[in-house]
Formats: sequence, C-alpha cells, structure tokens
Amino acid sequence: MADFDRGLELHDHPEVLYRLFYPRRETAGESEKPKILNRFVEVAQGISIGCRFYPVRDDGANIIYFHGNGETASDYDYVAPLYAGIGVNLFVADYRGYGMSSGNPTCTAMIKDAHPIFHDFTALLREGGFSGGLFVMGRSLGSAPAIELAYHYQDKIKGLIVESGFASAGRQLARLGVEHLFRNVKEPVGFGNDLKIKEVKIPTLIIHGERDEIIPATEGKALYELSGAMEKTALFIPGAGHNDVLMLGMNAYMKAVGTFTRRA
Repeated sequence: MADFDRGLELHDHPEVLYRLFYPRRETAGESEKPKILNRFVEVAQGISIGCRFYPVRDDGANIIYFHGNGETASDYDYVAPLYAGIGVNLFVADYRGYGMSSGNPTCTAMIKDAHPIFHDFTALLREGGFSGGLFVMGRSLGSAPAIELAYHYQDKIKGLIVESGFASAGRQLARLGVEHLFRNVKEPVGFGNDLKIKEVKIPTLIIHGERDEIIPATEGKALYELSGAMEKTALFIPGAGHNDVLMLGMNAYMKAVGTFTRRA
C-alpha cells in the first residue's frame, strides 16, 4: 500500500486539486421528504463528511455510493427513488468541501475518508437491523473510493459497481492537462484504480456511456478487463455521454444494478 500512498501524495499538488475537484457546498438542512436521513461521519478532528441515507427495506440490498464531481449527496433525492424501485437502500457520501461536509478536498483525504465512512455505514446497518447484502458503488471520481473499499473489505462487501470510472492514472493526468508535473515520475500511481481492481475478486459490474466525452469508454473497458473478479459484467450504453448515462439508459442501467445485487 506504500506505493498507493505515495501516488496520492503526488496528486495533492495544488494545480492537480484545482483541476480535479469542483466542490459545491450546501446547508445541512433536513430533507423535506420522509425517510431520508442526514448522517455526519467524523473523519478528522473538526472535520465531518455529510452523507444521506435513503432506506426502503430492512431486507433490501445496501449500497454505499460515492458520487461524481460537481455533485452532492442531496442531488440523489431525485435518483434514490429508482433504487427504491429495485428494493435497494442507498447511502450517498459526500467528500470534504462538498455538500454538507467541512474541510477541503484532497486526493489523499478522499481515499482515507472512505474507510471511516464505510465503518460508520456498516454500524448504521447493524443498529437499524438492515439484513441485506452490502455493496459499494462509485460514479466517475467516486470510482476511486469505491474501488479502494472493494480492495480492502472483500470479506464484508458482496459486490462492486463502477459507473463512468477511470483506470489509468497517466491518462487521467493527461485529461487534466497536468502531466508536466509528473515528468520525473516513471509510472504515476494516482488513485491506483487499475492496480487495485486487479486484486478485487468479488462480483463486479462496470457501467459506462459509449460516447463519454470526459472519461472515455475505453477506461471502463480497461477496468473490466483488469478486474480480478471471476463474476464480472459490463454494460455500455449506446449514445450516452458522461452525465446522461442514467437518463439515456435508465431501464438497462437499473435492470443491471437490480439483477447484480439480487444475484450477488
């Protein structure tokens, strides 16, 4: 894990952070909708991450979800009903500086914070009597903490779902236009998605838009090929870009997630 840690430290360069993160803050008001719960997870002294829980069934599958860049947990008030429709309890986590969370985002913090968030959610499930299987899911930027947790907690997680995720650190740096900062780094590790997913043996589902203009579909295909899971599935949605993959492929998308969580 030392290589992963060093890779994260390099990615905490101010120019990388400026280009990578687009935080949007919100007040911590309770949702007006019933059965939507705010939860705050302390990840460091004086720093808490805001999360949003959408419970629907005590025996339903449970997904801890890391959202994409520029999004917040409360944005999923409009998406959670789709998961409720397939009997899934959704728990959406923000990052430092996003939504209801305090602090400022860094690559290192995003990965390290995923662990206390995971432990808090598993405690919440135990306390609330939720008996269904636990899954981890990440969209776009959120693919990094999702793969991190899948890598570390394979004995506790039933499956990994990655939507619009990235594989290669080098290609990610090129997309951000900051590869010049890493001229003397032979093989940038970054978040290590491509390295970690090789060791993830639990069932895995990869979803990607075929016309993704931000993270090309080739990245999703690379994650699928690299995955160490014996049971893995891929869904590439025709005509979908980066931010409309759910909208354009809603039926296929939700059917894939529902089938995956039931089967696993």
